[in-house]
Amino acid sequence: MKTRTNADTVTKRLKRIEGQIRGIIKMIEEEKPCEDVLIQISSAKSALHKAGQVVLEGHLHHCVLAGIRDGKEEETIKKLSSAIEQFSRIV
Repeated sequence: MKTRTNADTVTKRLKRIEGQIRGIIKMIEEEKPCEDVLIQISSAKSALHKAGQVVLEGHLHHCVLAGIRDGKEEETIKKLSSAIEQFSRIV
């Protein structure tokens, strides 16, 4: 993640997710209904997935593009493949 804007976007998303997680912990401590806790866990999981999408998009626009421009196509494709594999594990 090379650009400041992209880093700022992801950081803001992760801080929101951090707040969601704290809220989930509080719900568990207060013995809220399991269904409500699971809804919030699903929401946090979706938010993490979206943060991953933003990181992957930044990787495409910056790292992959730079690698291709620098003539490092094979290395760039390997790294992209690895990034996609890691992202697919988030789900």
